[in-house]
Amino acid sequence: MDEQALLGLNPNADADFRQRALAYFEQLKVSQDAWQVCAEALAQSVYSDDHIKFFCFQVLEHQIKFKYSELTEVQQQLIRETLITWLQAQMLNPQPEKTFIRNKAAQVFALLFVTEYLTKWPKFFFDILSVVDLNPRGVDMYLRILMAVDAELVDRDVVHTSEASYCYEARRNTLLKDTMREQCIPSLVESWYQILQNYQYNNSELTCQCLEVVGAYVSWIDLSLIANERFINMLLGHMSVEVLREEACDCLFEIVNKGMDPIDKTKLVESLCQVLQSAGLFSIDQEDDVDFLARFSKLVNGMGQALIASWTKLVKSGDMKSAQDTLQAIEAKVALMLQLLIHEDDDISSNIIGFCYDYLHILKQLSALSDQQKANVEAIMLAVMKKLTYDEEYNFENEGEDEAMFVEYRKQLKLLLDRLAQVSPELLLASVRRVFNTTLQNWQTTRFMEVEVAIRLLYMLAEALPVSHGAHFSGDVTKATALQDMMRTLVTSGVSAYQHTSVTLEFFETVVRYEKFFAVEPQHIPAVLMAFLDQRGLRHTSPKVRSRTAYLFSRFVKSLNKQMNPFIEDVLNRIQDLLELSPPENGFQALLSSDDQLFIYETAGVLIVNSEYSAERKQALMRNLLTPLMEKFKVLLEKLMMAQDEERQMALADCLNHAVGFASRTSKAFSNKQTVKQCGCSEVYLDCLQTFLPALSCPLQKEVLRSGVRTFLHRMIICLEEEVLPFIPSASEHMLKDCEAKDLQEFIPLINQITAKFKTQVSPFLQQMFMPLLHAIFEVLLLPAEENDQSAALEKQMLRRSYFAFLQTVTGSGMSEVIANQGNVERVLFTVIQGAVDYPDPIAQKTCFIILSKLVELWGGKDGPVGFADFVYKHIVPACFLAPLKQTFDLADAQTVLALSECAVTLKTIHLKRGPECVQYLQQEYLPSLQVAPEIIQEFCQALQQPDAKVFKNYLKVFFQRAKP
Repeated sequence: MDEQALLGLNPNADADFRQRALAYFEQLKVSQDAWQVCAEALAQSVYSDDHIKFFCFQVLEHQIKFKYSELTEVQQQLIRETLITWLQAQMLNPQPEKTFIRNKAAQVFALLFVTEYLTKWPKFFFDILSVVDLNPRGVDMYLRILMAVDAELVDRDVVHTSEASYCYEARRNTLLKDTMREQCIPSLVESWYQILQNYQYNNSELTCQCLEVVGAYVSWIDLSLIANERFINMLLGHMSVEVLREEACDCLFEIVNKGMDPIDKTKLVESLCQVLQSAGLFSIDQEDDVDFLARFSKLVNGMGQALIASWTKLVKSGDMKSAQDTLQAIEAKVALMLQLLIHEDDDISSNIIGFCYDYLHILKQLSALSDQQKANVEAIMLAVMKKLTYDEEYNFENEGEDEAMFVEYRKQLKLLLDRLAQVSPELLLASVRRVFNTTLQNWQTTRFMEVEVAIRLLYMLAEALPVSHGAHFSGDVTKATALQDMMRTLVTSGVSAYQHTSVTLEFFETVVRYEKFFAVEPQHIPAVLMAFLDQRGLRHTSPKVRSRTAYLFSRFVKSLNKQMNPFIEDVLNRIQDLLELSPPENGFQALLSSDDQLFIYETAGVLIVNSEYSAERKQALMRNLLTPLMEKFKVLLEKLMMAQDEERQMALADCLNHAVGFASRTSKAFSNKQTVKQCGCSEVYLDCLQTFLPALSCPLQKEVLRSGVRTFLHRMIICLEEEVLPFIPSASEHMLKDCEAKDLQEFIPLINQITAKFKTQVSPFLQQMFMPLLHAIFEVLLLPAEENDQSAALEKQMLRRSYFAFLQTVTGSGMSEVIANQGNVERVLFTVIQGAVDYPDPIAQKTCFIILSKLVELWGGKDGPVGFADFVYKHIVPACFLAPLKQTFDLADAQTVLALSECAVTLKTIHLKRGPECVQYLQQEYLPSLQVAPEIIQEFCQALQQPDAKVFKNYLKVFFQRAKP
């Protein structure tokens, strides 16, 4: 072996050595006999370096996985002998191998097992067992090999390269498992029993490993081999040994989880429970090992869910007597379930939620609940309320992994609460009301977490007790009254002033969720508006609260709509300082980020547009809102033109972009009922356009500025109707100047939007800018790029798609004359043919065929442009065959099938417009030139002439499937 290259296997080696080692590994993989050198090195323990041993196993692994069939019988026998020799050496070595080497060796054994067990090595396990006997190092390897074999046969996480390989592996694995069940599983189970008996008191590591093996195999072997007295008794014995009980717990969980007859399953679970209970394991309060309790909780959850699955099956089959017995068994576990659910450790509690959820599902199906069942529901409800509470350690300012886990756990509890509401909505409402009222009466002296959870529960009721369109305050009188009372308490209690961010945020979230309350009791609106606007909301000390409140405030104002009328001017005055554009000078700390300010601008727009003011008043207010932005914009643009330092330029460009973004956002307030024109605001926005467009000719920070102005133009095309049209030509001209692929890609949708909206109105503009746009596109597409530059290739692909989308919009908007009137119309048409045939991009190909069929529809008749009929036969018809015949045209891919479908439409359209002449051309000239057999030509032409287009689409797919090798 190349000793120099092997030095690079050490993780501490420098990059050059590591590179050399990698290259050497690749070289050995393709070499004919390198694996023999590695096999010999392993069998004779030539190397002491761990990384080299690992490397040798990797080379063997590659040989078995990819090149095993190339080996002779003798060579295959050599690999078997090498592995057995290496295994024998493990028991004699002074030191055991490192874990990572043992695991890799086990993987190689497992690969060989999968390859040889059914044919050449049926005694695989017996040979290994005869070598290892009960030697601890040998047993360790034997157990690792068993886990690796299980991973090969059963592991659901394996990624398969294709459907075919998945099917082949699934069939092979089933055959391997069937053969193992017949030939060796009983012996393997016996060996596990011997290992457990031998090592349970003196080698906890091996015992735990063996329990893990039993747990893994139990899912696919005969359960009676494990679920019998001697095995279960031994496992239950392990449940009281501290170092073994976690693994024993997991092993029992796998046994309980195994699919079986419902009556047998109930018996199995009940017998397990009796023994566990008599061993004192149900006394949760005496146990302080939370790691064990988390596993135990998972086991109890498994037993509970197994019983519930049995109950469901028995009810379905009509065996009501057994179902009743099973239900009693379930009820008997509820007390234990509750103890685990309420446990202060969230992992322990989280593990039992599945059982809890399914138990409530049973209660939901019963016609009436017993007193005990009602008490259980109440106990679960109290547990959920208690467990929803934050603990003292929760870090609100810097949420990390623990906090994220609690948020996830809260989501699980919410599902329980929703299920409780389905079982007993009255009880849930009454319980929440009791907790809420008690807490809010004394909120000043109550800890933050209790106040937060009281408001949170009210918030959660909205989803737990669903109604249509948030109508919580009408309909069912009891419920409506209860919710109305709680909302009134919430907004009048003064709790919004509580000095903790979690309570503040919960307050605002809840008033927004129940905005319909303010339609019933509008007298509370001013108080809530003040909370939003002062130190409790938008001016809170915490940026997190300010940010969330900005969003919630905009939702609140939008939802109240007409009820906001009396407060509009006051609110606009109070938010004045929050609307200021933060200058890019260092050290200035604004209250709100620019993203948050977007919501405030949108809110201001909504207040003005939805007000009952006259159009003149609306215009004046909108001008007051937008004029400061325009003035600031002009000043900043001048500063940008003068700025030398790039950092300063970027800061100024960002600020300019924000100004445009804010103006854009105010336009979201308009609707079909309240258009810009009706509100008298057209002039203000046209002024904005005039102010912002000069930024397009700024040579600095082009990408940022163009992107902002482009977005504003998109909004104005929607809002301003044809008043925007005079601005489009000069804007387009600027945006087409020295632009890159990305600029064009983002500019084309703007042109598409104008074309689709204004159609023939913009025909003169399109005629004028058609060729400049095409020149700009092809200039970028023809730029040379590095061969391996993936991102450049992707950008070009996206630009090509945008170009074809543009042509599709033009032809689809009835403006084919824009193309027809270009001097070199043929060149444009050739680009479409090229797009359909030459580029393996089914999305672009589909668009190209749509364009071609549209052009044939418009120009393909007898009165079409001169020469177009020739073009159809010389180029469009061939494109319909050449594209699908390409190797890259993958008929198994969904996008490609859509492209083929459009190709079929194109051919149908040609036939429709040209009639028998088209059939004659295909029959006598084109298809014979492709060497298509006469009977197939006949069949093709018949399918083409079918009136039902679907018949031809299906035929075309079969036609090309047959035509491809």
